[in-house]
Amino acid sequence: MIDNKALIAVGLVVAIIIGVAAVFLASGDPDGLESTALTIQGEKTLTGTASPDAKIQENMEGKFSYTPLMPGYSLGQGTGPFGGMVAIVAGTLIAFCIAIGLIYTLKTARKQKQGKSDQ
Repeated sequence: MIDNKALIAVGLVVAIIIGVAAVFLASGDPDGLESTALTIQGEKTLTGTASPDAKIQENMEGKFSYTPLMPGYSLGQGTGPFGGMVAIVAGTLIAFCIAIGLIYTLKTARKQKQGKSDQ
């Protein structure tokens, strides 16, 4: 039987390996939300590519917006693939820490609730 800590460690290592490999395997063409935004704005068709100067236009008046810490999963244009790898590893570790913190909080709350019901 495999220990929970070992399983978590292996899962984290696999997630980091997949993330680092994604830097080199990902397509350079925009996809997902960017592609949809370009299609809606008429800058791209479903059967063609966007023009090189296409920019996503947003009407943000009265809406929430933010600047991402690591836009485009990178540390900037000058860092190249290495910056992308660092950004993905950092993002994976941050997500891991948030998940562990949430699990710990829920586990502690459940123990406290059980302790109160035992009294």
